[in-house]
Parts: sequence; structure tokens; C-alpha cells
Amino acid sequence: MLGGRDVKAIYELHGQGHSVRAIARQLGVSRNSVRKYLRAPGLPTPAPRRPRPSALDPYKDYVRVRLADGVDNCVVLLRELQARGYTGGYSILKDYVRPFRQRLAVLPTCRFETAPGEQAQVDFGQFRYLPLEGAPRLVYGFALVLSWSRALYVEFVRRADVATFIQCHLNAFEYLGGVPQRCLYDNTKVVVLGRDAAGEPVFQQQFLDFSLRLGFDLQLCRPYRAQTKGRVESGIKYVRHNFWPTVRFVDDADLNRQARTWLDEVANVRVHGTTHERPGERLVEERRHLRLLLPAAQLVPFRRESRQVGRDGYVQYERAWYGVPWQWAGQAVQVQADATTVQLWAGEQRLAIHPRAARAGQRFTVPGQWAGLPLGAGRVRREALAVELPTVEVQQRSLAIYEALVATGGAQ
Repeated sequence: MLGGRDVKAIYELHGQGHSVRAIARQLGVSRNSVRKYLRAPGLPTPAPRRPRPSALDPYKDYVRVRLADGVDNCVVLLRELQARGYTGGYSILKDYVRPFRQRLAVLPTCRFETAPGEQAQVDFGQFRYLPLEGAPRLVYGFALVLSWSRALYVEFVRRADVATFIQCHLNAFEYLGGVPQRCLYDNTKVVVLGRDAAGEPVFQQQFLDFSLRLGFDLQLCRPYRAQTKGRVESGIKYVRHNFWPTVRFVDDADLNRQARTWLDEVANVRVHGTTHERPGERLVEERRHLRLLLPAAQLVPFRRESRQVGRDGYVQYERAWYGVPWQWAGQAVQVQADATTVQLWAGEQRLAIHPRAARAGQRFTVPGQWAGLPLGAGRVRREALAVELPTVEVQQRSLAIYEALVATGGAQ
């Protein structure tokens, strides 16, 4: 087969009017070769080569299984393949995975840069997992990203209520080393209840009190414009594709221990795709601009959540029951829980302290819980009663009056 330069020369000389014999003589090729290329409808192409063996070949079945599971992040796949003995590179894997990926169209958006310590972005994401038995379940992933350093904090919780949201903020600020000037949220109900007639946000009072006490401002995204907090959206996506597919956990505490290890050893030490620096190294600089967190004693009220005491003197918390003295039945108390204990408070008075339940359905009784309870105490059932009226007095008359009436022929 002739090279591309000779083939091009054949067409050029033929176009200039040279004969087949003259072209063959000038290029030093046979006349049959010249005729073959002039008769061909297009440029000849070489026969396809047999594909060379790839280091990825023994692992392609595994990759396809993981792709079917929804794992298409090549960093995660590379980590898993290397644990199975793969010695090839990242590019081979990426080229193989690319045709299997399905990406949504990217909409343009404007990027806003912030100064160190100026802003954090916060959000909840939902993460599904397979339990030992039954259908898939979900947990909530709380994520907070410092906008300048891109330092990330993530924590998995079972509830997305105000008390849990506040506790997650405290844990994030402790991990990152301080409080930013403001935090950016979407229009979630745990932050903002709605808008008034003038269009101003009506903040959730408990969370507003928390932000004022710690000294950070609440900033909201424009409604239906979640791209405004793109850094934390990307953070949740990063957690979903880099951390979540490799997780195998026995309980929530184990899950969050793995998440903390991943933050320390992967997420905050990688070279960030936008800043081209490691978030953990930038965090050292950003901490100088963060507000110091309040002392632990001043944060205690924010670590409690309100609960109603049942008629039986127990408070339900995290699918377990904790007792208080019977006098508090039907009243509101506060629960303060950590990894090992559950305390029950009424203002500044601690009513009881219990070990934290290890399984659902456990019930803990406080010593003397029913001491002094009156026998038969409880709600008195009201019963409808009949009414006795006063006695009606009847006038007494002499019999002589009736005899006179008979004698005269009747009453007047």
C-alpha cells in the first residue's frame, strides 16, 4: 500500500493531465497501482488492526456490574480495581467508561467568588442504602462547604428537623474550626417558613435565634434557583459518587466514623478541580477569618430538643423510651443526647439521665419514677347527673267548703 503522500501525488498529477504511464514513471510505482487508486471511489483505508490486550480486560465485567449499580465515577472505580489487583492506568479506565455515561445538558450560570471566612453553603441530600432485610431505605446527608477553601463537612442523620439541623451546624463548625460570616441555604422549611406580604422571608424562629447567638447571617437562594449554592451541590454530588458507593456500615455511628475518615484522608486532601489546591491546606488560611465558636457551656441549650412526656411518664426519643418523675406527665421537657447518654431537662433542672439505647424499643425507668403517686390518680371521668327540684306546696282546704258548694248546686 502506498503512503498518503504518494496517493495524493497520483491524484494531483492525474488532474494536471498526466498519463498513467507518466505518473508511474515519475513516482517509481507500477501502472497497476496507479490505476487502482484512480479507480477507487475514495482514499483507501488500511485493514483494521487486531486490538491489543489491555490491562483492563480481566476487570471489564466487574466495571460493567458497577456501572449497572450506578457507579460511574472513575476515581472510585480505579480505587476498587486496584484493590483487586489492577495495574493499569486511569486513562484506559476513563476511555472505557465514557460511552456508558449519561450526562444532562449543562446550563450556564454565573460564578461568584467569596473572601476567606465570608460564606459557607449548606444543604441536605438523601442517600439510599440496602438494609440486611427489606426494601432500600434512606438517610439524610448534611453537607457544609466553606466557599473559599472548599473544605467540606458531611454527616449522616435520620431526621431533617430543626434540632438535627442545628446540631449538624455545631458539629461542622467544630470540625472546620470556626463560624463564617454568613451561611447560604435554599428555601428549606427548617430555615425559612415562607414570605410575608412584602416578599420578605419569615425565618424559623428557633434557627434564627441560633444564628444570632453564634453571629452568622442567614442568606437564601433565589427561589427555584438552587445553582446559587453550586459549591455545596457539587459537594453532595462528590459524596454521592466518591464516598457512598464504597460504604459498608453496621450502624449510624460506624457510618459517620467512615465519613470522617473519608473527609480527612480523601475529600479535604485531594487537589480541588476549581482551585487546583488542597481544601485542607486552604482551610488553614481560612480559619484565621472565621469567628470563634462559643464555649461549650453556652451551646448546651442548642443541643437540646423539646419532647412531650407521655401519660405513663416516658419520653420517646430515637425509637426508645426514657422515664422522668410522674409529676411531669403531659408536660414539655428537653432532650439532650450524646453518643452514650440521654439527659432530660426542664429549663435548668435536670430531671433524669439514662444510658442511650442500643436498640429500638428499649425502655429506661428513672429511680423513684412513680414515688408518691396517689392511688387512683388520673383523669376523673365526668358523668351526667339528674337534678332534684324543690318540693311543690299544695294548698289545704276545709271539707266544709266543698259541702257548701254541693248544697248551692256548684262553684261560682
